[in-house]
Amino acid sequence: MALSIHSKDKHMDSSKYVRYTPEQVEALERVYTECPKPSSLRRQQLIRECPILSNIEPKQIKVWFQNRRCREKQRKEASRLQTVNRKLSAMNKLLMEENDRLQKQVSHLVYENGFMRQQIQTASATTTDNSCESVVMSGQHQQQQSTTPQQPQRDANNPAGLLAIAEETLAEFLSKATGTAVDWVQMIGMKPGPDSIGIVAVSRNCSGVAARACGLVSLEPTKVAEILKDRPSWFRDCRCLDILSVIPTGNGGTIELIYMQTYAPTTLAAARDFWTLRYTTTLEDGSLVICERSLTNSTGGPTGPPSASFVRAEMLPSGYLIRPCEGSGSIIHIVDHVDLDVWSVPEVLRPLYESSKILAQKMTMAALRHMRQIAQETSGEIQYGGGRQPAVLRTFSQRLCRGFNDAVNGFADDGWSLLGSDGGDDVTIAINSSPNKFLGSQYNASMFPTFGGGVLCAKASMLLQNVPPALLVRFLREHRSEWADYGVDAYSAACLKASPYAVPCARPGGFPSSQVILPLAHTMEHEEFLEVVRLEGHAFSPEDVALTRDMYLLQLCSGVDENAVGACAQLVFAPIDESFADDAPLLSSGFRVIPLDPKTDAPATTRTLDLASTLEVGPGGTRPASEADTNSYNLRSVLTIAFQFSFENHMRDNVAAMARQYVRGVVGSVQRVAMAIAPSRLSSNVGPKTLPGSPEALTLAQWICRSYRIHTGGELFRVESQAGDALLKQLWHHSDAIMCCSLKTNASPVFTFANQAGLDMLETTLVALQDIMLDKILDEAGRKILCSEFSKITQQGYAYLPAGICVSSMGRPVSYEQAVAWKVLNDDDSNHCLAFMFMNWSFM
Repeated sequence: MALSIHSKDKHMDSSKYVRYTPEQVEALERVYTECPKPSSLRRQQLIRECPILSNIEPKQIKVWFQNRRCREKQRKEASRLQTVNRKLSAMNKLLMEENDRLQKQVSHLVYENGFMRQQIQTASATTTDNSCESVVMSGQHQQQQSTTPQQPQRDANNPAGLLAIAEETLAEFLSKATGTAVDWVQMIGMKPGPDSIGIVAVSRNCSGVAARACGLVSLEPTKVAEILKDRPSWFRDCRCLDILSVIPTGNGGTIELIYMQTYAPTTLAAARDFWTLRYTTTLEDGSLVICERSLTNSTGGPTGPPSASFVRAEMLPSGYLIRPCEGSGSIIHIVDHVDLDVWSVPEVLRPLYESSKILAQKMTMAALRHMRQIAQETSGEIQYGGGRQPAVLRTFSQRLCRGFNDAVNGFADDGWSLLGSDGGDDVTIAINSSPNKFLGSQYNASMFPTFGGGVLCAKASMLLQNVPPALLVRFLREHRSEWADYGVDAYSAACLKASPYAVPCARPGGFPSSQVILPLAHTMEHEEFLEVVRLEGHAFSPEDVALTRDMYLLQLCSGVDENAVGACAQLVFAPIDESFADDAPLLSSGFRVIPLDPKTDAPATTRTLDLASTLEVGPGGTRPASEADTNSYNLRSVLTIAFQFSFENHMRDNVAAMARQYVRGVVGSVQRVAMAIAPSRLSSNVGPKTLPGSPEALTLAQWICRSYRIHTGGELFRVESQAGDALLKQLWHHSDAIMCCSLKTNASPVFTFANQAGLDMLETTLVALQDIMLDKILDEAGRKILCSEFSKITQQGYAYLPAGICVSSMGRPVSYEQAVAWKVLNDDDSNHCLAFMFMNWSFM
């Protein structure tokens, strides 16, 4: 319809409704696609360049774009609400089914309780072995004995026998997934909801270890089945999965004979393998089922391939029930039930193989998380930086983990062999000179020199007491200077280049650089981070030219959530070039900390990491014994360390000696860190950092407060006590971030002191604080403002700085509403340092 305009009016009434022709709408839509919010100049240019829009006022064009953006926003919101509604409907259905299952379980328990009461009442008083447990179990054993001989003989040449095994596996799996075959106990913190991972439960009082989960994913059932069958893509402990035979069934399903190998989590135990039958079929209601169980002498079936390096574990009936949701998406039920032959490992490690919570974290929840991650990536809800595709970033994470697992396990069929010991058995050295075994995996031919060489791995394991794994790994990630040697890092980085750096001698505490963490990707629940770490280099001496270059590490950190029950914490990294390709070689090294005991009295998750203040406690830092007993945190964990280096044959012994010495140094540093952050060493209030109690700190606190009063005429805070250290305590616990930096004209200012809030804002410790320069935490606008106000600070002694943004030592942006800078004068009224107070700061 034509545009309604009165030709006699020279100017159009902007309040009048305008009807646009299809051609005009098409022209405006083209512009909207390129620029949804054009400027005034762009709108005037549009009217000039498009003749069909020449009789429309610029103000009406502006209104059209406003309405168009509003419609787009409403459309997106409507789509989001529809998606949430579908999720809520599916979750409601899931919860109703779970409620029905729980009611059946209650009825079953009531029946068993009544049966046991009846047996107790009718039992003879003189018979002592007729307990309720023996009566019930004897009945079950009689049923099993009566049914076992009736099973047909099953072997590799009898497809009917394999189908019988498959159908039995299907029935047993469904009874675990939706029935009462296993007494499930819901894990703490796993609340159902449209945005939660799902309902997760672990077994109680059943053979082996078992975990169960049910949740929603916005993927079609066939896609879900494809992902779950590709177990190496999401199960990080899976070394390989070989399908040795595929047999179609008459009902349209398939039977697969599978041999799977899994990595050992530590150097102290052997790896496991599985020989299983996997059955894929469709139920009458359209649900997809993938169930699996081990083939043993009791079940019948063909015998699996032998392997001397592995302990054969058993998979009890497990699998996946995948049901389509109304609209789109799938409801998934997962059951993992395994017997890991716990008696074949040392007694101290048996909790690793007896914990259903660890199984739930490593397999059951990992599968759900992986599918939800792929679903969000497919829908475009997750944005990644660095120009990398999500699949590439996932591959980086998998290669880092696989490389670290290969280093820890050192399988002989991969080419690994042990090197002779130097007399100590604390560090194991393994070498691999077979590059052909690694080509196409996480290794690369460039790691092996053309004139002979290989890869060397130095590894060690140790037991830790009272050290939360998440807290330890967080500290190792955030404070690399506390344990790493910069010269060794330089050697690892130079091995990627044509002219390698000479084998260094490890310098104790020698880490002359600062690190900057650049995030690449993270999983939806932030339980895993992929990041690039830049190590800024400075040479010790003129001959250490290689140390002047910045170095880069690709790093994977996981398990740093202290509330995650049964999760291991891990920090794995590999040297890379600044512009690393998608297929860049990765030589993984790192740490893995696995809890051995369940948490009992876990400390608060808000605890900060301050190694210096914990190790250097003043005279008042001793705690009474009763207070220490109150905060006891009895937790054992096993720490595994593995570092890999490439070498040339003529330098093998030198590299081995360097690696052995380095790992021993790292072990010593980790032990020192573990002692410092153990809860038994902290005060009753675990959250705050320990107050420095040196005379220098008391004097500096007096200078800071006195200088603030002299320059501004006001009090920094009102002193509530006249005790000698009252001023320092109030400064230390002040809610605003207060910090001091050096005041030198010929060098960049570096921080020398910060209160607790200041250390939290910078995400550092008192020891690492001195490595942070003032201009590194201020953004460009903040540096310009400080430069413009510096003369004012010099003349009148202080200046107020407007709101702005700074950056923590971990690279996280921090906003603040206002800042004050003032000169700190000593007792002689000479300039001692420059103090800053950042008010109402918060992480963005």
